[in-house]
Amino acid sequence: MAKLQRYSPTKDKKWKVAETSIQYAPTKQAVMDFNYKKLKKIMDVVPFTQIEWANMIHLSERTLQRYAKNNTSFESIYIDRILHLQALIDLGLDTFTDADTFYAWLKDEKHVLGKVLNFDSLKTDRGIQLLIDQVNRIQYGVYS
Repeated sequence: MAKLQRYSPTKDKKWKVAETSIQYAPTKQAVMDFNYKKLKKIMDVVPFTQIEWANMIHLSERTLQRYAKNNTSFESIYIDRILHLQALIDLGLDTFTDADTFYAWLKDEKHVLGKVLNFDSLKTDRGIQLLIDQVNRIQYGVYS
């Protein structure tokens, strides 16, 4: 039988784990340049009124008009909401036949898993996410 040898690490060697570093593209610049023209491109896709957009973004209609007049960049809190709405709109347009059908679906009251979803759900981040989840269920045929 072979004699077992005892392993003794040398103290001179330092063990370290090397991971490859991932280079992330800075997103700050892209978010900071989100002006009214970019919002207008999103607004032109769906038949929401300017008042509805103002309510969804949590701005007054007059303030939204001022953004339109000056084409100024939005603050980050509004950009986050706009991008969340854009994700819902893109998903909805992929799911439904056209923008008017998607708009009509948003206007209808839906009872989903004990919650009521309607157009007013677009005023909160949670409501937008619930609508995104529901559209995903429709795509997969798990409509409840």
